[in-house]
Amino acid sequence: MRRLAARGAAGDAGEVAAPAADSTDCARGRHPSPRRLIDLCAIWDPGVFLPAVGWKRASGFARRRLNEAETLNSVREAQLELLEAARPRGPGSRERGPVLRMARQQQPPPWVHAAFLLCLLSLSGAIEIPMDPSIQNELSQPPTITKQSVKDHIVDPRDNILIECEAKGNPAPSFHWTRNSRFFNIAKDPRVSMRRRSGTLVIDFRSGGRPEEYEGEYQCFARNKFGTALSNRIRLQVSKSPLWPKENLDPVVVQEGAPLTLQCNPPPGLPSPVIFWMSSSMEPITQDKRVSQGHNGDLYFSNVMLQDMQTDYSCNARFHFTHTIQQKNAFTLKVLTNNPYNDSSLRNHPDIYSARGVAERTPSFMYPQGTASSQMVLRGMDLVLECIASGVPTPDIAWYKKGGDLPSDKAKFENFNKALRITNVSEEDSGEYFCLASNKMGSIRHTISVRVKAAPYWLDEPKNLILAPGEDGRLVCRANGNPKPTVQWMVNGEPLQSAPPNPNREVAGDTIIFRDTQISSRAVYQCNTSNEHGYLLANAFVSVLDVPPRMLSPRNQLIRVILYNRTRLDCPFFGSPIPTLRWFKNGQGSNLDGGNYHVYENGSLEIKMIRKEDQGIYTCVATNILGKAENQVRLEVKDPTRIYRMPEDQVAKRGTTVQLECRVKHDPSLKLTVSWLKDDEPLYIGNRMKKEDDSLTIFGVAERDQGSYTCVASTELDQDLAKAYLTVLADQATPTNRLAALPKGRPDRPRDLELTDLAERSVRLTWIPGDDNNSPITDYVVQFEEDQFQPGVWHDHSKFPGSVNSAVLQLSPYVNYQFRVIAINEVGSSHPSLPSERYRTSGAPPESNPADVKGEGTRKNNMEITWTPMNATSAFGPNLRYIIKWRRRETRETWNNVTVWGSRYVVGQTPVYVPYEIRVQAENDFGKGPEPDTVIGYSGEDYPRAAPTDVKIRVLNSTAISLQWNRVYPDTVQGQLREYRAYYWRESSLLKNLWVSQKRQQASFPGDRPRGVVSRLFPYSNYKLEMVVVNGRGDGPRSETKEFTTPEGVPSAPRRFRVRQPNLETINLEWDHPEHPNGILIGYTLKYVAFNGTKLGKQIVENFSPNQTKFTMQRADPVSRYRFTLSARTQVGSGEAATEESPAPPNEATPTAAYTNNQADIATQGWFIGLMCAIALLVLILLIVCFIKRSRGGKYPVREKKDVPLGPEDPKEEDGSFDYSDEDNKPLQGSQTSLDGTIKQQESDDSLVDYGEGGEGQFNEDGSFIGQYTVKKDKEETEGNESSEATSPVNAIYSLA
Repeated sequence: MRRLAARGAAGDAGEVAAPAADSTDCARGRHPSPRRLIDLCAIWDPGVFLPAVGWKRASGFARRRLNEAETLNSVREAQLELLEAARPRGPGSRERGPVLRMARQQQPPPWVHAAFLLCLLSLSGAIEIPMDPSIQNELSQPPTITKQSVKDHIVDPRDNILIECEAKGNPAPSFHWTRNSRFFNIAKDPRVSMRRRSGTLVIDFRSGGRPEEYEGEYQCFARNKFGTALSNRIRLQVSKSPLWPKENLDPVVVQEGAPLTLQCNPPPGLPSPVIFWMSSSMEPITQDKRVSQGHNGDLYFSNVMLQDMQTDYSCNARFHFTHTIQQKNAFTLKVLTNNPYNDSSLRNHPDIYSARGVAERTPSFMYPQGTASSQMVLRGMDLVLECIASGVPTPDIAWYKKGGDLPSDKAKFENFNKALRITNVSEEDSGEYFCLASNKMGSIRHTISVRVKAAPYWLDEPKNLILAPGEDGRLVCRANGNPKPTVQWMVNGEPLQSAPPNPNREVAGDTIIFRDTQISSRAVYQCNTSNEHGYLLANAFVSVLDVPPRMLSPRNQLIRVILYNRTRLDCPFFGSPIPTLRWFKNGQGSNLDGGNYHVYENGSLEIKMIRKEDQGIYTCVATNILGKAENQVRLEVKDPTRIYRMPEDQVAKRGTTVQLECRVKHDPSLKLTVSWLKDDEPLYIGNRMKKEDDSLTIFGVAERDQGSYTCVASTELDQDLAKAYLTVLADQATPTNRLAALPKGRPDRPRDLELTDLAERSVRLTWIPGDDNNSPITDYVVQFEEDQFQPGVWHDHSKFPGSVNSAVLQLSPYVNYQFRVIAINEVGSSHPSLPSERYRTSGAPPESNPADVKGEGTRKNNMEITWTPMNATSAFGPNLRYIIKWRRRETRETWNNVTVWGSRYVVGQTPVYVPYEIRVQAENDFGKGPEPDTVIGYSGEDYPRAAPTDVKIRVLNSTAISLQWNRVYPDTVQGQLREYRAYYWRESSLLKNLWVSQKRQQASFPGDRPRGVVSRLFPYSNYKLEMVVVNGRGDGPRSETKEFTTPEGVPSAPRRFRVRQPNLETINLEWDHPEHPNGILIGYTLKYVAFNGTKLGKQIVENFSPNQTKFTMQRADPVSRYRFTLSARTQVGSGEAATEESPAPPNEATPTAAYTNNQADIATQGWFIGLMCAIALLVLILLIVCFIKRSRGGKYPVREKKDVPLGPEDPKEEDGSFDYSDEDNKPLQGSQTSLDGTIKQQESDDSLVDYGEGGEGQFNEDGSFIGQYTVKKDKEETEGNESSEATSPVNAIYSLA
């Protein structure tokens, strides 16, 4: 389902969200729900902050409990009023009794203003059209209620009546009212008027009239030509504070030890008053487990003692709304006793009852009566159970729940354990509870059956629906309660059944489905869900807009960016249906997304790292079915500003000249400004200084010039900093003795620390400096140590110039200080001085509260509250502790509180991801710190419960798809929705026998959005995809797996494209197939052109079959070089090209380059191979001839042994050596003798070779012969090792010899 959107330039904040229902949460009086957060709306009744719920619901236990917090203040104010403001009534006064009006109008504390502001912010939930006046005036919108009074509206009879109703729409709506379901004609009543441009009613009683005449049920209607929106039914009631009936009360006579109930019976008021008991002398009645006030206002004595007759008892009723206190005539007690003497010494007796002769009795219940009772409570409110028992001794009360434990995180004991309060009641709190009253005489119990009911609360509140013509949509109205609420739909304030039929509308229980909506479908729908405990009313309009795309930003903007920075080009747009946005560079190429580019949902284009080639004109095009709009942004890339020669630290003597360099390189198109700072403050350039573009010169350096100097080079786009430190040395006279020539050293430690001028928050510290060791002391650092939080740890307190030795130190309350001093000179720091005596300041309440307060869930059912603990200087007193308060946000819960001494507290058993208001207040034994700020924290998150549904995939191109899905319901997220995430993987390629990686990849779509784009896919492949929703805990369940196929794309560049030049006539080209064909290859395209310097020849194009990977080109010009561009083709087109150039001729390149480019080609030339072989052979022959001539007539030893001639029978000696001297004229064994008596050359050749180890002679690189000569073993071996005469190098040697 597409939605109207107005996209802004600031990320997702530019999206216009669907509006909330027009009826405000404040007026609905919602009950807290774990599935739906409630807006915090409240009214201020002096002294009490009451959530927005009817006065009727606030009556009874809940109402009185809200007012209990004010009881003590009421008592104190009553004392003041009765003593200071009481005065006799004049004649004719109609008031009877001591009825006092509070003299001071209480002002709400600051947090109430913040809460009220939060309430107002929560009312503005409708979808917003862009603020462009032309769009505002052009687009229509049905009415939306933006403000209204609470459902139960109680007014002060002394003031004019104000019933609020405000709405917005285009055109502006008109208003009318009904009273008690009948049309209320405002024009006929002169007291009633309606505010201009508003529906708010004002009833003026300045000219007379009774407010009671206007009580009733009111409802506001806001109407324009597109529909009618309704407010809640507002029940108007006038506050009442009736007088106490005049009565004379007889003394109450009671036996000592007997139970007693003093009934209050206050007059019925609206709202119910706060009850408290005092004596007639305005002293509060001391309450304990024996004497206490019940929630019904009565005063209960478990047993009466003689001292109870020392005072009288008066019931007081405080009416908050009218700020009056009414006092009932006092009760007087007369206690009958067996021991008439009230001996005060008996009060501390371990058994005062037996000491006074009072008979002991088993417990019995004073309230409630009997052994069992029942109680009903509404979900989300507080359950208060009460048991008050009589008996002697006074019974103790304990509470239990049958079949389980009391909810420890919600249960509190009040009124000395006589009352059990369970906050924020839910269905699991139903069951049977019983109280056990016991003393040493026995026990008794009372069972209370608790039933939990629920007024309606939202599961899915209907939202405004804005569609384009022909689109589908739905309104959902889901609520829960006990009993189950009924749902009634209305349109423009009339029941849906009586509305004109609409074929495009279908009602299915709590959902209205719209199909193929048209302009005539515009209307405002009301959903009313109710049961016997209350109702909820929500408005949601259906608006149909048909708007072609339009751009919202100025045209042809210029953006200048520094090189290598990140930048974002904005293109805010608007249209219905939501346009699709694409970016192009320089008016050509494909859509920019992926790689160095990222397109956000709102249309902004982010360039992750700017390069020079990114400069150009960028065009954004927004398109929908009604047309398209475009805008251009010109991007200029500038060089960064850099200080390439920075100033250096220098040490200069006083009176010399110093120059600090600062040379800058910057973009010449930007204006450069070079400024200087001294000690991080702007430097004043005086007469002794000269500032140039690349340096700062200081003439006649003085001691005041010492410090850090910072060069700041800045343009309008960026800046660079460089800092150096200048140290100035004072003039020193030529040393006249040995001591003056001593080397410099660190100063000696200061000594004799003394504390004087002791004050509450300050002290004067004085010390005697140590020896400076020939280097002046520049600074003193005063440190302190305290012995409470971090004993033994020293902290810096303050720093003073080296010219002082006494300073006043400002101190914090309740710190046991001890000080020490460290001296510093240019060499270093001294050792710390010995500590001073200790000085403890007096205590005080903390003046601050802990910082960095956070509330975060560590598990799904808890919330951990943490803060930064306060240190010793901020504790201000002993026993530092923290009062932690928390409560559910936007509910009527009372504050939970606990006192801790650490820096964390874990709230357990919390609902999943619910906002809490948190306060952390510091307290010590002197008092509490200031009222803390309220921090919003959240309980723990759980994994999402639902997956996106109706996932639709649309293939955009061969590498990208568009996704659209139905967002999950907010209550199923169970946390903060971080993103929607798509998991996808490549299942297979459409090309046969091509292996693909099935590794899962993911694409994230931050925020609550219904669509996204997945890019960087492989073309011509089968993919599978699943969607999940992600919160802070992790992934939710996966959606149904979707399959899609990407079409063919263009291939990647051919691999290993090589250009070889075997000679000056031909050039050989070779290549491999592309790594990613991205489709079926249909061939290759080769483009080449001859060039000679800057001259280019005609480009020639060759097309090859997909199987061809070689090509030989005949050169037409032996001088020119060639540039080759090769690309593969599919049916889609040509892919990325590979480019190479032919080698440069030798006369065009340096020798090194020529060798590098042509060494592979020369190595394959025949003439080069022949030349190298001839040289090698000649060297080899010369080396062998030299070796033979030197060795002839000698002996060839193999091992280093003594030479022994060989005999004919044993030609081989033990050492393996052998002599073949010519003097013996003996042929070698196995040789043949010729007729002339010489040895045959062939046999000699073969024998020489055969004596080599391994059968072959070996030569080193220098031509020397290596290997061992061994005796020929047998003829067969000799024959196997013979070499032919033609090929034997030895034959050639003998021929030469």
